[in-house]
Amino acid sequence: MGETIAIINQKGGCGKTTTAVNLAASLAMMDKSILLVDMDPQANATTSFGINKVELENTVYSAISGQVNIKKAIIPTMVKNLFILPSNISLSGVEVELSKLDNYHIVLKELLESVKSIFDYIIIDLPPSLGVITINGLVASDSVIIPIQAEYFALEGVADLVNTIKLVEERLRSPSPIKGIVLTLYDSRTRLGKEVYTELKKYFGDKEHIFKTVIPRNIRLAEAPSYGKPCIMYDEDSRGTKSYLKLAKEMLELEKENK
Repeated sequence: MGETIAIINQKGGCGKTTTAVNLAASLAMMDKSILLVDMDPQANATTSFGINKVELENTVYSAISGQVNIKKAIIPTMVKNLFILPSNISLSGVEVELSKLDNYHIVLKELLESVKSIFDYIIIDLPPSLGVITINGLVASDSVIIPIQAEYFALEGVADLVNTIKLVEERLRSPSPIKGIVLTLYDSRTRLGKEVYTELKKYFGDKEHIFKTVIPRNIRLAEAPSYGKPCIMYDEDSRGTKSYLKLAKEMLELEKENK
């Protein structure tokens, strides 16, 4: 049975989708079978693979609403071993629809159960909000990874996010332990990045794992989505690609240690 990991942060611009896409691609390159679930109506993860979101017949919304079997909505990407459950703007209406259901919070979990055994990892890219979609993502997940941007206000809102994760665990009896926090958009030339990393360690202490691998501010990472490719396919020698491969390796090693 595979592990489901949600990539979550309610702040936009923190490299959340970049992390979901490139961590998924890096794990796939390490011979892991991966399903990337795009749960953001903006569908940036979907377009990162050159998929035309407007022309999609079947999406995650089609599967959630019962219009189509989830296996029909899953499509392969250009990366071997990596599949995607794509999204588009139709997903924006799902919050209202789900909120009418008694068990609105378990819809995504039940949807993914039928394919969970097929994949080593299911990675969910969640929207930058703490609404019904995000709650579904947390309930469906076995763990979460939080990308945090190396900026002055990096920790602003993190307390709210951690509290939401705890509330979901307590009230919905669905634990989603933090697998790790990853620092993104890191600029080694500035003192700020190092200060934010130090603050993260102070804030979380030994309670949560902070990945040693940091993701640099890298032009290739920023360019890759406009070419419809994850960075590993756009420029395999870039600092961005090497950082996400290193992050994937660190994640796998961490799992071995914790077994």
